[in-house]
Amino acid sequence: MVNIAILGFGTVGSGVAEVLAKNSAHIDQKVETPVRLKYILDVRDFPDNPFGDKIIHDFATIENDPEVDIVVETIGGAGVALDFTRRALSAGKSVVSSNKELVAEHGCELLQLAARKGASYLFEASVGGGIPILRPLSQCLAANELTEVCGILNGTTNYILTRMIRAGLSFDAALREAQANGYAEADPSSDIDGIDVRSKITIAMNIAFGGVADTREVPTEGIRRLTGEDVRQFAHMGRVCRFLARAERMEDGAVCACVEPVLLPKGAIEAAVCKNDNIASFEGEYVGVQHFFGQGAGKFPTAYAVVEDLRDLLSHPGKSHLRAGEPALKLDGRRVTKRYYLRTAAPVEIEAEALGQAGAGTAYITAPLSAADMHALAARLRGIDGTTFFAALR
Repeated sequence: MVNIAILGFGTVGSGVAEVLAKNSAHIDQKVETPVRLKYILDVRDFPDNPFGDKIIHDFATIENDPEVDIVVETIGGAGVALDFTRRALSAGKSVVSSNKELVAEHGCELLQLAARKGASYLFEASVGGGIPILRPLSQCLAANELTEVCGILNGTTNYILTRMIRAGLSFDAALREAQANGYAEADPSSDIDGIDVRSKITIAMNIAFGGVADTREVPTEGIRRLTGEDVRQFAHMGRVCRFLARAERMEDGAVCACVEPVLLPKGAIEAAVCKNDNIASFEGEYVGVQHFFGQGAGKFPTAYAVVEDLRDLLSHPGKSHLRAGEPALKLDGRRVTKRYYLRTAAPVEIEAEALGQAGAGTAYITAPLSAADMHALAARLRGIDGTTFFAALR
């Protein structure tokens, strides 16, 4: 018998418990050993919940119980989750995580710790929810020299953009609707400022390119400054705005990565991805471009990805998405240039074509700029006009 402990009984943690309970016979058959949930760690009590009798409040109970084989970490963040993950791995227990922030910032350290202790650290659910992204990267496409990873990796922002474009809602109204429908957190900053997506593209490119990148070095621009005037201007241009993450490997091994709004032709495949759906695309030398589409977030899609990691771990002990000790990836945000849509009330002193008035500012199309240069320019312009917005053209 394999005993599981879940850390955190929020949306994802409760979903994992429900999937394990509902599909226990099917899972047991697949891994040829009974899998049982022994503990759920949370600061709260759930007396009326079917899993209420499994709730505990002290992680040491899990850490010191030799019967616990695998810990499922769904707490989120890089604070207490990092401490508990380190302690679980140090005790020789494998860990499965849905925590994108923790994996992006500390994944290398935790993989090395797992390797030293003969344990595993898996995190399929940290990127793309129920869409299988990391497993294809590390297994199915492993024989390819991958050159690009790109996609819509956040359901909250895609829902907001869809509603602004299709229903003519303002950004604030679309955000409120997303929150009311459970697609956005009470504090949506991580989503709308691109931090969530930055973590995800870092994890994906680490696996795709076989190295470790510093997530803080990825130029990142969110969508909180997007206005209805901008959306109408995009329509006149025959373009659709989507929030994309992209990482491209150069011939010398350097990686150009960024997270930013992008204006796409209406016929682009990403333009058809609406509401809270995600799409991830990979390009390899032998397979060309591969697309993976589906629900990128939510209770059960994410819980399913966690349980798939559990099944994979039990079928292949010692499994990992990324090898410990991979070399550092060199990020260079100036290797690729493109034109940008820029809207600002500040003076623009670069080569750019004025499109006309847009709200309180003027809209421009810039000459080709690198992501690093465009992000730096926007930071300077916001010293004069804090509402300055930009989006890449593809």
